[in-house]
Amino acid sequence: MPLAPAPTPLRSLAGIETPCLVLDEGRMLNNIARLRGRLTRLGVPLRPHLKTAKSVEIARAVMDGPTGPAAVSTLREAEVFAAAGVKDLLYAVGIAPQKLDRVTALRRRGVDLCVILDSIEQANAVTETARATGDRIPALIEIDCDGHRAGVRADDPLLAEIGRTLHAGGAELRGVMTHAGESYSCRSVAALEAAGEQERAAAVGCAEALRSAGLRCPVVSVGSTPTAHFARHLDGVTEMRAGVFVMFDLVMAGIGVCTLDDIALSVLTTVTGHRADRGWTFIDAGWMALSRDRGTARQAVDQGYGVVCDSDGRPYPDLIASEANQEHGIIARRPGSTAPQVLLPLGTRLRILPNHACATGAQHDRYHVVSAGSDVVREWERFRGW
Repeated sequence: MPLAPAPTPLRSLAGIETPCLVLDEGRMLNNIARLRGRLTRLGVPLRPHLKTAKSVEIARAVMDGPTGPAAVSTLREAEVFAAAGVKDLLYAVGIAPQKLDRVTALRRRGVDLCVILDSIEQANAVTETARATGDRIPALIEIDCDGHRAGVRADDPLLAEIGRTLHAGGAELRGVMTHAGESYSCRSVAALEAAGEQERAAAVGCAEALRSAGLRCPVVSVGSTPTAHFARHLDGVTEMRAGVFVMFDLVMAGIGVCTLDDIALSVLTTVTGHRADRGWTFIDAGWMALSRDRGTARQAVDQGYGVVCDSDGRPYPDLIASEANQEHGIIARRPGSTAPQVLLPLGTRLRILPNHACATGAQHDRYHVVSAGSDVVREWERFRGW
């Protein structure tokens, strides 16, 4: 039976201990509606990736329905979402043989959990478990579309060999999947569109190669937040996966996928002191709250450890979290800025927009949810673990 969210008392943001994670529900819902509208026009369903959210409440907001579909990056995610009633899940990390017991345990509970792989060794492990349990474990073959990570190429004979191994060994070859990780390095609309087409063409080409080898390939799964927003068409694709679009972050803004006003996630922090001779303001959010992710350092605009906003989420001109120690951070003007120096008063509440929503979220165990136009807060649990 689906889990009901635990009721939490409503509180003002001003009364919340800092540092903590704040989620703007209105922005989140707008981000979800934006991508869903685009994919509807392209004629491809969304399989949202829940690795960023790690929250049952957010999963319910982004999925088609209470049972999915969805993608996850850890079996802990799969177990929590399964307990909440999600039945259609893709475990989108290459399967390790030692984790197949947990996969089959979930499948025995009625969860259609699909794994991914890109080697004969993995395929053999899956088929061995399938035969031992009498369960035709479904698998997608991971495709390398851009050299970013793992996967098989369309012209590699290994592709059909893996497919035959799965089919002959008692597992289910369900299809192919790929992720355009190099899209995160794009710096123009043309490059993003090209990355989307490269991703689509690689996955569709591999599906066609499997079919030409006499193997079924019903699922052609692609996905990254940049390509989901910029692919010109998705002919031959059966589903789109994306995750960080729910929250967005500074890396996505630097690529041009969103603006600062779309970022739904921030870290609430408090000013704790100053070093006026250096133009520094100290805050109680260090890398334990913000994460060490410095993804924007490789972009045209380096956002330090995050963009500084007032307590309502409005950015200050050129003010960033320039340094982060374990439990305190330093706010200063961006290098080269001509904006006036700002030393914010002791006790001032601020919100820091994150470089990488997944990494910053991973530092916290709950969301403090702010509704549009209000600082009334609800709490949504955010789970962790593998």
